[in-house]
Amino acid sequence: MPSIRYWVWLSSVTGANPASRAALIAHYGDPERAFLAPPGEFKTIPGVTARDAALFEKRDLRAVDGILDACRERDIRILTMQDAAYPTRLRNIFAPPVVLYVRGRLPDVDATPSVAVIGTRKATPYGLKMGRNLAFEIAKAGGIVISGLTEGVDRVAAHGCLLAGGVCVGVLGTAHGRETDMQRDVAAHGALVSEYPPGTKPRNHFFRERNRISAGLSHAVVVVEAPEKSGSLLFAREALEQGREVFAVPGNADADNSAGTIALLKQGARPCTCGWDALEELAAVYPDKLRRPDSLVLPAEETPAPAVKSEPEPKKDVDKEKDAGYIDLRDQLSGLNAEQLTIIAAIDRGQTHVDDIIENTGLSAAKVLSQLTILEIKGYIRRTAGRRVSLNITTK
Repeated sequence: MPSIRYWVWLSSVTGANPASRAALIAHYGDPERAFLAPPGEFKTIPGVTARDAALFEKRDLRAVDGILDACRERDIRILTMQDAAYPTRLRNIFAPPVVLYVRGRLPDVDATPSVAVIGTRKATPYGLKMGRNLAFEIAKAGGIVISGLTEGVDRVAAHGCLLAGGVCVGVLGTAHGRETDMQRDVAAHGALVSEYPPGTKPRNHFFRERNRISAGLSHAVVVVEAPEKSGSLLFAREALEQGREVFAVPGNADADNSAGTIALLKQGARPCTCGWDALEELAAVYPDKLRRPDSLVLPAEETPAPAVKSEPEPKKDVDKEKDAGYIDLRDQLSGLNAEQLTIIAAIDRGQTHVDDIIENTGLSAAKVLSQLTILEIKGYIRRTAGRRVSLNITTK
């Protein structure tokens, strides 16, 4: 196999189109042979634009060592198109990424049904609820959830998957950089993927390029909410071009955020009201991977329903509500498992750094991060700045 240095070189040529990179591999077989090709040959290769040929001709390896060092420091795996672990589904799309930079463990999306749950960043409470619940149900049934991790539907879909104890693949529209708590948790439960090497400066078109990767990793796509001119509709179009099944969640006919999903339904997208809708036909192909749960116990809603105004009734002291920001130990701690109780015990009355929790509990970093996510979603802890957490329970 050619040196990984040449794969990194090809992936790091700033400004080159993914289709031109893929065309080089299709022509030469590997990037080392491309790098050593005679001068001026790149512009003669079908699929390589004249502009990109000029960029490749620079044959600049100066950034490669820095990228390799950054990957080692951040525990980022470099997965090339020729690696056995590179998904076949993704390799077969138009202009597949020549390299995937992966944090975590990329699941076998070829052998396990995966569904991208997407939608607008400016989701309504209904959209947030549906995105979260659909992902929860998909994960509970044995499916993998693909998410862009952006604000709105994508992010709550990742939350729903993690709450179900499922596997999530987050596809970044940027290079790996300073990770959010959500990104760290996704990497601990699945994988965080980018086609851009560390240090690559963000560009607006990266997010559209990301669509082809997210769709390529997926068997199906569910659009939860999308206005008339939404990036989610571009995603759906990309998925259709790749031959993926597209589903849309019905919404109110007069709602702005339903305009795009209603249009998709009119164009032939299949309606989706629960996670099993997106998996039912795949279950016949993957009978050993999927199972329809007899029932689903969904967690409490992240977004409370709007309050109904009414005249307040006088309350007696004995009827006084408990502070909503706390959890009664006597009633609730019995529901935690041993690892979660160990983590709770390692958190001081003030704020405790995540690294200190890992050290004090003796649990792996991945295990602590995953259990902290569950504890946060259930309301036992709060995240604070600087990778610190604090208890959200009473000690009375």
